[in-house]
Amino acid sequence: MLTALGLDAVAESVYRAMLADPGGGVAELVTATGRPEHAVRDALDLLSSLALIRPSAMREGELRAVSPDIGMEILMARQQAELAAQQQRLEVSRAAAAQLISEYADLHPADSSPGVEQLIGIDEIRDRLTRLTRDVTTEVMAFAPGGAQPAAQMDASRPLDEELLGRGVRMRTLYLGSVRNHQPTVDYANWLAAAGGQVRTVPTLPTRMIITDRITAVIPVSSDDTAVGAVVLTGHGTLTALCALFDTVWAGAQPLGEAAPRDATGLSPQESTTIALLARGHTDESIAKRLSVSQRTARRIATDLMARLGARSRFEAGVRSVQQGWLTDQPF
Repeated sequence: MLTALGLDAVAESVYRAMLADPGGGVAELVTATGRPEHAVRDALDLLSSLALIRPSAMREGELRAVSPDIGMEILMARQQAELAAQQQRLEVSRAAAAQLISEYADLHPADSSPGVEQLIGIDEIRDRLTRLTRDVTTEVMAFAPGGAQPAAQMDASRPLDEELLGRGVRMRTLYLGSVRNHQPTVDYANWLAAAGGQVRTVPTLPTRMIITDRITAVIPVSSDDTAVGAVVLTGHGTLTALCALFDTVWAGAQPLGEAAPRDATGLSPQESTTIALLARGHTDESIAKRLSVSQRTARRIATDLMARLGARSRFEAGVRSVQQGWLTDQPF
Protein backbone atom coordinates (compact mmCIF):
# COMPACT_ATOMS: atom_id res chain seq x y z
CA MET A 1 0.00 0.00 0.00
CA LEU A 2 2.87 2.40 0.75
CA THR A 3 5.07 1.58 -2.23
CA ALA A 4 4.37 5.01 -3.77
CA LEU A 5 5.78 6.61 -0.62
CA GLY A 6 9.08 4.74 -0.79
CA LEU A 7 8.35 1.62 1.30
CA ASP A 8 8.61 -1.83 -0.24
CA ALA A 9 6.36 -4.67 0.90
CA VAL A 10 8.89 -6.09 3.38
CA ALA A 11 9.61 -2.74 5.01
CA GLU A 12 5.90 -2.00 5.29
CA SER A 13 5.20 -5.36 6.94
CA VAL A 14 8.07 -4.81 9.41
CA TYR A 15 6.82 -1.28 10.20
CA ARG A 16 3.30 -2.58 10.82
CA ALA A 17 4.64 -5.40 13.02
CA MET A 18 6.65 -2.93 15.12
CA LEU A 19 3.55 -0.78 15.60
CA ALA A 20 1.57 -3.83 16.70
CA ASP A 21 4.31 -5.12 19.05
CA PRO A 22 6.53 -2.21 20.16
CA GLY A 23 8.67 -4.40 22.38
CA GLY A 24 9.45 -7.10 19.85
CA GLY A 25 12.98 -7.71 18.59
CA VAL A 26 14.30 -9.08 15.31
CA ALA A 27 13.25 -12.62 16.16
CA GLU A 28 9.69 -11.52 16.85
CA LEU A 29 9.62 -9.51 13.62
CA VAL A 30 10.78 -12.55 11.65
CA THR A 31 7.94 -14.56 13.15
CA ALA A 32 5.31 -11.82 12.72
CA THR A 33 6.18 -11.03 9.10
CA GLY A 34 7.19 -14.47 7.88
CA ARG A 35 10.28 -12.94 6.29
CA PRO A 36 13.86 -14.22 6.57
CA GLU A 37 16.10 -12.50 9.10
CA HIS A 38 18.35 -10.82 6.51
CA ALA A 39 15.27 -9.31 4.80
CA VAL A 40 13.98 -8.00 8.14
CA ARG A 41 17.34 -6.41 8.94
CA ASP A 42 17.47 -4.79 5.48
CA ALA A 43 13.95 -3.46 6.09
CA LEU A 44 15.04 -2.03 9.46
CA ASP A 45 17.89 -0.22 7.73
CA LEU A 46 15.45 1.25 5.20
CA LEU A 47 12.98 2.28 7.90
CA SER A 48 15.80 3.91 9.84
CA SER A 49 16.98 5.86 6.77
CA LEU A 50 13.40 7.11 6.28
CA ALA A 51 13.19 8.13 9.97
CA LEU A 52 10.24 5.77 10.51
CA ILE A 53 12.03 3.99 13.38
CA ARG A 54 14.13 5.60 16.10
CA PRO A 55 16.17 4.48 19.12
CA SER A 56 13.90 3.97 22.11
CA ALA A 57 14.25 6.56 24.85
CA MET A 58 13.01 4.06 27.44
CA ARG A 59 14.80 0.86 26.38
CA GLU A 60 18.45 1.41 25.55
CA GLY A 61 19.59 -0.43 22.44
CA GLU A 62 16.07 -1.02 21.14
CA LEU A 63 14.24 0.60 18.24
CA ARG A 64 10.67 1.85 18.16
CA ALA A 65 8.39 2.78 15.26
CA VAL A 66 7.19 6.37 15.08
CA SER A 67 3.41 6.80 15.15
CA PRO A 68 1.65 6.47 11.76
CA ASP A 69 0.45 10.10 11.68
CA ILE A 70 4.02 11.38 12.04
CA GLY A 71 5.41 8.62 9.82
CA MET A 72 3.07 9.38 6.95
CA GLU A 73 3.84 13.11 7.18
CA ILE A 74 7.55 12.28 6.98
CA LEU A 75 7.06 10.07 3.91
CA MET A 76 4.83 12.57 2.11
CA ALA A 77 7.16 15.47 2.89
CA ARG A 78 10.08 13.42 1.59
CA GLN A 79 8.16 12.62 -1.59
CA GLN A 80 7.27 16.29 -2.09
CA ALA A 81 10.95 17.21 -1.77
CA GLU A 82 11.81 14.58 -4.36
CA LEU A 83 9.10 15.93 -6.68
CA ALA A 84 10.47 19.45 -6.27
CA ALA A 85 13.95 18.23 -7.13
CA GLN A 86 12.60 16.34 -10.13
CA GLN A 87 10.74 19.46 -11.26
CA GLN A 88 13.95 21.45 -11.01
CA ARG A 89 15.81 18.84 -13.05
CA LEU A 90 13.00 18.92 -15.61
CA GLU A 91 13.23 22.72 -15.91
CA VAL A 92 17.00 22.48 -16.43
CA SER A 93 16.52 19.75 -19.04
CA ARG A 94 13.83 21.77 -20.81
CA ALA A 95 16.12 24.79 -20.98
CA ALA A 96 18.98 22.65 -22.29
CA ALA A 97 16.69 21.08 -24.89
CA ALA A 98 15.44 24.49 -26.03
CA GLN A 99 19.02 25.71 -26.38
CA LEU A 100 19.99 22.62 -28.38
CA ILE A 101 16.99 23.06 -30.69
CA SER A 102 17.88 26.71 -31.19
CA GLU A 103 21.54 25.93 -31.92
CA TYR A 104 20.57 23.18 -34.35
CA ALA A 105 18.16 25.51 -36.13
CA ASP A 106 20.96 28.08 -36.52
CA LEU A 107 23.27 25.47 -38.03
CA HIS A 108 20.73 23.97 -40.42
CA PRO A 109 18.48 26.02 -42.70
CA ALA A 110 14.74 25.52 -42.45
CA ASP A 111 14.52 23.60 -45.72
CA SER A 112 16.76 20.86 -44.29
CA SER A 113 14.19 20.05 -41.59
CA PRO A 114 10.90 18.83 -43.07
CA GLY A 115 7.93 20.13 -41.15
CA VAL A 116 9.91 22.88 -39.37
CA GLU A 117 10.36 26.49 -40.47
CA GLN A 118 12.57 28.83 -38.46
CA LEU A 119 11.51 32.46 -38.00
CA ILE A 120 14.09 34.96 -36.72
CA GLY A 121 12.92 38.22 -35.16
CA ILE A 122 9.57 39.85 -34.63
CA ASP A 123 9.23 41.07 -38.23
CA GLU A 124 9.45 37.55 -39.69
CA ILE A 125 7.03 36.28 -37.05
CA ARG A 126 4.46 38.98 -37.81
CA ASP A 127 4.76 38.48 -41.58
CA ARG A 128 4.26 34.73 -41.24
CA LEU A 129 1.28 35.15 -38.92
CA THR A 130 -0.28 37.62 -41.36
CA ARG A 131 -0.04 35.08 -44.20
CA LEU A 132 -1.41 32.30 -42.00
CA THR A 133 -4.44 34.30 -40.89
CA ARG A 134 -5.04 35.40 -44.48
CA ASP A 135 -5.07 31.79 -45.69
CA VAL A 136 -6.95 30.16 -42.77
CA THR A 137 -10.29 28.63 -43.77
CA THR A 138 -11.77 26.75 -40.83
CA GLU A 139 -10.26 27.32 -37.38
CA VAL A 140 -7.79 29.28 -35.24
CA MET A 141 -6.78 27.96 -31.82
CA ALA A 142 -4.49 29.93 -29.52
CA PHE A 143 -2.75 29.73 -26.16
CA ALA A 144 -2.28 33.30 -24.91
CA PRO A 145 -0.22 33.30 -21.68
CA GLY A 146 1.33 36.48 -20.33
CA GLY A 147 -1.70 37.98 -18.63
CA ALA A 148 -3.79 40.91 -19.77
CA GLN A 149 -3.10 42.45 -23.18
CA PRO A 150 -2.83 46.22 -23.76
CA ALA A 151 -6.22 47.71 -24.65
CA ALA A 152 -4.76 49.36 -27.78
CA GLN A 153 -3.44 46.01 -29.01
CA MET A 154 -6.81 44.33 -28.54
CA ASP A 155 -8.60 47.20 -30.30
CA ALA A 156 -6.17 46.89 -33.21
CA SER A 157 -6.93 43.17 -33.56
CA ARG A 158 -10.70 43.61 -33.79
CA PRO A 159 -10.88 44.29 -37.56
CA LEU A 160 -8.93 41.09 -38.30
CA ASP A 161 -11.06 39.13 -35.82
CA GLU A 162 -14.20 40.44 -37.47
CA GLU A 163 -12.89 39.52 -40.91
CA LEU A 164 -12.05 35.95 -39.82
CA LEU A 165 -15.35 35.41 -38.03
CA GLY A 166 -17.17 36.89 -41.00
CA ARG A 167 -15.61 34.19 -43.17
CA GLY A 168 -16.96 31.54 -40.81
CA VAL A 169 -13.59 30.77 -39.19
CA ARG A 170 -13.96 29.27 -35.71
CA MET A 171 -11.82 31.14 -33.16
CA ARG A 172 -10.94 29.71 -29.75
CA THR A 173 -8.51 31.45 -27.38
CA LEU A 174 -7.23 30.36 -23.97
CA TYR A 175 -6.03 33.06 -21.56
CA LEU A 176 -4.67 32.84 -18.04
CA GLY A 177 -7.19 33.29 -15.23
CA SER A 178 -5.50 36.53 -14.15
CA VAL A 179 -7.09 38.38 -17.10
CA ARG A 180 -10.42 38.20 -15.24
CA ASN A 181 -9.16 41.13 -13.18
CA HIS A 182 -8.43 43.22 -16.30
CA GLN A 183 -11.61 44.92 -17.49
CA PRO A 184 -10.37 45.79 -21.02
CA THR A 185 -9.60 42.11 -21.63
CA VAL A 186 -12.98 41.08 -20.26
CA ASP A 187 -14.66 43.66 -22.53
CA TYR A 188 -12.72 42.36 -25.53
CA ALA A 189 -13.64 38.75 -24.70
CA ASN A 190 -17.30 39.67 -24.39
CA TRP A 191 -17.15 41.48 -27.74
CA LEU A 192 -15.43 38.48 -29.35
CA ALA A 193 -18.03 36.09 -27.94
CA ALA A 194 -20.85 38.28 -29.24
CA ALA A 195 -19.20 38.19 -32.67
CA GLY A 196 -18.97 34.40 -32.61
CA GLY A 197 -15.54 33.75 -31.05
CA GLN A 198 -14.87 31.81 -27.87
CA VAL A 199 -12.60 32.68 -24.93
CA ARG A 200 -11.80 30.55 -21.88
CA THR A 201 -9.32 30.77 -19.01
CA VAL A 202 -7.06 28.34 -17.15
CA PRO A 203 -4.63 28.83 -14.23
CA THR A 204 -1.50 28.05 -16.29
CA LEU A 205 -0.50 27.57 -19.92
CA PRO A 206 2.62 25.76 -21.18
CA THR A 207 3.59 28.25 -23.91
CA ARG A 208 2.26 30.77 -26.41
CA MET A 209 0.89 28.95 -29.46
CA ILE A 210 -1.28 29.57 -32.52
CA ILE A 211 -2.71 26.70 -34.59
CA THR A 212 -4.48 27.33 -37.90
CA ASP A 213 -6.73 24.81 -39.62
CA ARG A 214 -5.12 22.08 -37.48
CA ILE A 215 -2.28 21.84 -40.02
CA THR A 216 0.10 24.64 -38.96
CA ALA A 217 1.35 25.73 -35.53
CA VAL A 218 3.53 28.69 -34.55
CA ILE A 219 5.42 28.45 -31.24
CA PRO A 220 8.08 30.84 -29.86
CA VAL A 221 11.57 29.46 -29.29
CA SER A 222 11.76 31.35 -25.98
CA SER A 223 8.88 31.78 -23.55
CA ASP A 224 10.73 34.67 -21.89
CA ASP A 225 11.16 36.67 -25.10
CA THR A 226 8.69 35.68 -27.80
CA ALA A 227 10.11 38.31 -30.19
CA VAL A 228 13.45 36.50 -30.52
CA GLY A 229 12.15 33.86 -32.88
CA ALA A 230 9.60 31.15 -33.50
CA VAL A 231 9.15 27.86 -35.30
CA VAL A 232 6.38 27.00 -37.74
CA LEU A 233 5.46 23.33 -37.42
CA THR A 234 3.58 21.40 -40.09
CA GLY A 235 4.46 17.75 -39.40
CA HIS A 236 1.37 15.57 -39.16
CA GLY A 237 2.42 13.81 -35.95
CA THR A 238 3.45 17.05 -34.27
CA LEU A 239 0.19 18.80 -35.17
CA THR A 240 -1.87 15.85 -34.00
CA ALA A 241 -0.19 16.06 -30.59
CA LEU A 242 -0.48 19.86 -30.33
CA CYS A 243 -4.16 19.83 -31.32
CA ALA A 244 -4.82 17.12 -28.75
CA LEU A 245 -3.06 19.26 -26.12
CA PHE A 246 -5.20 22.27 -26.99
CA ASP A 247 -8.45 20.28 -26.99
CA THR A 248 -7.61 18.76 -23.61
CA VAL A 249 -6.79 22.12 -21.98
CA TRP A 250 -9.85 23.71 -23.62
CA ALA A 251 -12.17 21.02 -22.24
CA GLY A 252 -11.06 21.80 -18.69
CA ALA A 253 -11.09 25.59 -19.08
CA GLN A 254 -13.71 28.05 -17.85
CA PRO A 255 -15.59 30.46 -20.17
CA LEU A 256 -14.41 33.97 -19.34
CA GLY A 257 -17.94 35.26 -18.91
CA GLU A 258 -18.61 32.81 -16.07
CA ALA A 259 -17.39 33.06 -12.49
CA ALA A 260 -14.32 30.93 -11.80
CA PRO A 261 -15.55 27.70 -10.15
CA ARG A 262 -14.26 26.30 -6.87
CA ASP A 263 -13.44 22.65 -6.40
CA ALA A 264 -14.71 20.32 -3.67
CA THR A 265 -12.14 21.73 -1.22
CA GLY A 266 -13.30 25.31 -1.81
CA LEU A 267 -10.22 26.33 -3.81
CA SER A 268 -10.35 28.44 -6.95
CA PRO A 269 -8.29 27.24 -9.95
CA GLN A 270 -5.70 29.93 -9.14
CA GLU A 271 -5.48 28.84 -5.50
CA SER A 272 -5.30 25.15 -6.44
CA THR A 273 -2.44 25.86 -8.84
CA THR A 274 -0.64 27.99 -6.24
CA ILE A 275 -0.75 25.30 -3.54
CA ALA A 276 0.59 22.72 -6.04
CA LEU A 277 3.44 25.05 -6.98
CA LEU A 278 4.20 25.76 -3.32
CA ALA A 279 4.40 22.03 -2.62
CA ARG A 280 6.91 21.68 -5.47
CA GLY A 281 9.18 24.34 -4.01
CA HIS A 282 8.44 27.23 -6.36
CA THR A 283 9.31 30.77 -5.22
CA ASP A 284 6.95 33.75 -5.25
CA GLU A 285 8.70 34.94 -8.41
CA SER A 286 8.18 31.59 -10.13
CA ILE A 287 4.54 31.35 -9.04
CA ALA A 288 3.87 34.91 -10.19
CA LYS A 289 5.32 34.09 -13.60
CA ARG A 290 3.22 30.92 -13.94
CA LEU A 291 0.01 32.74 -12.99
CA SER A 292 0.97 35.96 -14.76
CA VAL A 293 0.37 38.07 -11.67
CA SER A 294 2.65 40.35 -9.66
CA GLN A 295 4.98 38.89 -7.03
CA ARG A 296 2.97 40.81 -4.43
CA THR A 297 -0.23 39.08 -5.55
CA ALA A 298 1.46 35.67 -5.61
CA ARG A 299 2.80 36.26 -2.09
CA ARG A 300 -0.66 37.32 -0.89
CA ILE A 301 -2.31 34.19 -2.34
CA ALA A 302 0.36 31.96 -0.77
CA THR A 303 0.04 33.69 2.61
CA ASP A 304 -3.75 33.35 2.59
CA LEU A 305 -3.51 29.64 1.76
CA MET A 306 -0.98 29.05 4.55
CA ALA A 307 -3.27 30.83 6.99
CA ARG A 308 -6.22 28.65 5.93
CA LEU A 309 -4.06 25.56 6.44
CA GLY A 310 -2.75 26.76 9.79
CA ALA A 311 0.80 26.29 8.48
CA ARG A 312 3.78 28.30 9.74
CA SER A 313 6.06 27.41 6.83
CA ARG A 314 5.70 26.45 3.19
CA PHE A 315 7.06 23.00 3.97
CA GLU A 316 4.34 22.52 6.59
CA ALA A 317 1.79 23.88 4.12
CA GLY A 318 2.75 21.14 1.68
CA VAL A 319 2.25 18.44 4.31
CA ARG A 320 -1.08 19.88 5.50
CA SER A 321 -2.37 20.32 1.95
CA VAL A 322 -1.84 16.59 1.35
CA GLN A 323 -3.65 15.76 4.59
CA GLN A 324 -6.64 17.92 3.60
CA GLY A 325 -6.79 16.62 0.04
CA TRP A 326 -5.84 19.94 -1.54
CA LEU A 327 -3.12 18.51 -3.73
CA THR A 328 -4.11 16.79 -6.97
CA ASP A 329 -2.09 15.23 -9.78
CA GLN A 330 -1.69 18.41 -11.85
CA PRO A 331 1.10 18.70 -14.36
CA PHE A 332 3.23 21.88 -14.08
